[in-house]
Amino acid sequence: MAFTVVIPARYQSSRFPGKPLVDILGKPMIQHVVERAEEAGASAVIVATDDDRIASVAEAFADVVMTDTAHTSGTERIAEVVRTKGIADQEIVVNVQGDEPFVPAGNIRQVADNLSSGEQWQMSTLCTDIHTEAEVLNPNVVKVVASASGRAMYFSRSVIPFARDTMMAAPVSVDPSLYRRHIGLYAYRAQYIKQYVSYEPSALEHIESLEQLRALWYDDAIHVELAKFPPPVGIDTPEDLAVLLATLKAK
Repeated sequence: MAFTVVIPARYQSSRFPGKPLVDILGKPMIQHVVERAEEAGASAVIVATDDDRIASVAEAFADVVMTDTAHTSGTERIAEVVRTKGIADQEIVVNVQGDEPFVPAGNIRQVADNLSSGEQWQMSTLCTDIHTEAEVLNPNVVKVVASASGRAMYFSRSVIPFARDTMMAAPVSVDPSLYRRHIGLYAYRAQYIKQYVSYEPSALEHIESLEQLRALWYDDAIHVELAKFPPPVGIDTPEDLAVLLATLKAK
């Protein structure tokens, strides 16, 4: 099964400017992401950026498409890549974030496989178990609830589901085993990407600041499955990177 990986990469970040270019084990972060996509078996890997600094580095090891600075989401940036490169409507495109240098290649392949296995899905994504109360209560940890068939019902920064019997009595008392954390890895067909960006943005995506809620608002089906491989620790700040580098050095 052929699929294309597009890696949106922005230089500007309120908490970590220039993050895709920071050095990790002698390589820029964005190169690690490209290598994970290649390991997954992608037929093409494209870095989508609006910054010349990222483009000049990434051109050494990936196809690069310069995109508009006005895009407000990774999917909008990918839609421009689909148009620019003329990607066929039925081609599966996997959105891999440019700040995930150790995303398991198996997880990239998993979302592509899941989308290809069911024509009823417009998108596919992954989740993972939550193990601590702190994660459940952390608004930066996006929670997802899915149906028995694996169809996403809702994504939220809030505590969902709300365990009425226990949380009404003690709002900070939660059972982590009831919750799943969403992993921001998406697969969709090129035709659907064009459909998605044609929609008017929804109130829900603005309220939660979660772009996938636009798809749910318009009744599109998102498949969710537990990731086959443990997801990496996110790198949102220089402190996160320092912890990662210390861990790698310890190994």
